[in-house]
Amino acid sequence: MNRVQEEAIVKAPAITLGFWIIKILATTLGETAGDAASMSMGLGYLASTGIFMALFVAAVLLQIRARTFHPLLYWTTIIASTTVGTTLADYATRSIGIGYTGGSTLLLALVAASLLAWHKDLGHIDIASIDTPKAEFHYWLTIMLSQTLGTALGDWTADTAGLGYPGAAAIFAGLLLVLAAFYRFTRVSRTALFWAAFVLTRPLGAVVGDFLDKPVAQGGLEFSRYAASAALLASIVTLVLALPQRAAGKNH
Repeated sequence: MNRVQEEAIVKAPAITLGFWIIKILATTLGETAGDAASMSMGLGYLASTGIFMALFVAAVLLQIRARTFHPLLYWTTIIASTTVGTTLADYATRSIGIGYTGGSTLLLALVAASLLAWHKDLGHIDIASIDTPKAEFHYWLTIMLSQTLGTALGDWTADTAGLGYPGAAAIFAGLLLVLAAFYRFTRVSRTALFWAAFVLTRPLGAVVGDFLDKPVAQGGLEFSRYAASAALLASIVTLVLALPQRAAGKNH
C-alpha cells in the first residue's frame, strides 16, 4: 500500500500546533454548550447526556462509514464527545453524588483501562494506525472517556483544590508546556505524550469554559453560555477551514 492510499484510510488528523489550538477551543465549547443545555435550557444533566450521547454515537458511526478523512466531520465528532463528557461528568459527580474526587479517580481508571484494552486488542494505540472500524471504536471510546475525565478533573482542581478557574487553567497550561518540552528535548514515546496532552487539554478547556460563563460571585465572567458557545463554534469552523487539514501519517 503506498503512502497516499495509507493516509486515505487514516481518519484522524496530523498532530500540529493547529490541531491543539482547535482541540482546546473544542473542549471549551463542550463546557459552555453542555452547561447551556443542562443549566440554561433547564434540561438537566441526565436528559442532556442522553441527547449529546445520541449525537456523539451518530457522529462516530458517520466517521466509521467515511472512506477518507473529513476535517469537519472529525471535529464535529470531537465537539460531540466533549459536550457529552461535560454533562456525563456533571451527572456522575453532582447528581449521583460521587463528587469531583471520586469522579476523577473513577474516570482516570476508565481511561487507563480503555487504553490498555485497545493495546491488548490491536497491539497499538497510535493514532496513525486508526485505519479499521475496530481501531476507530477504541479511539472514540477513549476520547469520550478522556473528555468526561477532563470535566471532573477541571472541577476538582478549580473547586475542591481551591485554585479557582484562572489558577486551574494556569496549572493545566503549565503541564502542557512540560509535555511540549518533553516532546522537544527527549525521546519519550510520542504516543504516550499525545495521550497525556489530549487528556490535559480537556480540563484546561473545562476551566476556561467555566471561567467564561460562571457567575461573578463564583469567580467567573458570567458571559452568556449561548454567546460564548456561538463564538467558540465560529472560531473552530474558521480555523478548520483556514488551517491545513490532512490525515495522520505513519511518521507524524
